[in-house]
Amino acid sequence: MGPINEAHVNQPGLAVVEIAAHDDQTALTIQELLATRWATATTDRTTRDPGQPGVRLRCYLDVRQNLTP
Repeated sequence: MGPINEAHVNQPGLAVVEIAAHDDQTALTIQELLATRWATATTDRTTRDPGQPGVRLRCYLDVRQNLTP
C-alpha cells in the first residue's frame, strides 16, 4: 500500500484504517461492519503483498458522522 495522504487525516475525527486478513471475504466483511457505524469511503477490492500472508485493505473513516442512533 502507498503512503497515507495527509488530506485523509487533516482533522480530528478522520481516520485511515488498514485491514489485514486471511482472505478477501474477511477483509470486506470488516470494512462493511465499519461502514454500518461511521461514514466510510469503501473499496471493492483487496491487495496482496508478495511474500506476505493474507490480503490488505485500506478504508477511510469519518467518525464525526455517527450513522447509528
